[in-house]
Amino acid sequence: MLTNSSGAYDKAVSEHMFAMLLSLQKKLHLYRDDQKQHIWGEEGYVASITDATILILGAGNIGKHFAGLAHTLGAHVIGIKRTPGNCPPCMNELHTMEELRELLPIADAVVSFLPSTPEIRGLFNRELFMTMKRGSFFLNGGRGDLVCTEDLCDVLESGHLAGAALDVTEPEPLPKEHRLWEIPNAFITPHVSGGYHLPETLHNIVNICLENMRRYVNGETLHNLVKERAF
Repeated sequence: MLTNSSGAYDKAVSEHMFAMLLSLQKKLHLYRDDQKQHIWGEEGYVASITDATILILGAGNIGKHFAGLAHTLGAHVIGIKRTPGNCPPCMNELHTMEELRELLPIADAVVSFLPSTPEIRGLFNRELFMTMKRGSFFLNGGRGDLVCTEDLCDVLESGHLAGAALDVTEPEPLPKEHRLWEIPNAFITPHVSGGYHLPETLHNIVNICLENMRRYVNGETLHNLVKERAF
């Protein structure tokens, strides 16, 4: 039997990505660039989370925690998961991956927490990015291989997307000479939303482990059992 630490990273990853979304909407990353160059200027119009339509790919623990943050601030939250299910209170709508192309054009921000699977690798290519609403944001806190990186660079440089926030990239680490570093509306962090940067995450993992040890000793069903097909 193999178990995982599902549920331990909800707060850490979702808050990190949510902060990146707000930073993009308010252009704080651009003002930080201006600060480095000692520029006292304006970067133009900004966006608001209130009344924005946020499309979340991956309606697991992390996705639902992110949805709760966005919903609390007045966003219309649409979740996407692999299989149909009941819509959680933190979301306004819940759909499946089959409806992705229909939903992309109405979203002000698309946020992915999808795992790496053969079905989703390279899913976000130029064609899919161009399906997104012009001036919208793309955020990836799942796995970098969801994205065709060169295609993302092209749509960012074309101005079709207002910005992208990435805590994961393909390849990873991102090479120093890669052009993505130099695109002003690309906001990159080096896969640090998880890990133990938030001390609470380690405590969560230890508690999950201890509870499963107790359950194992007492012959009870373990939490977070990994299904055989996942290997």
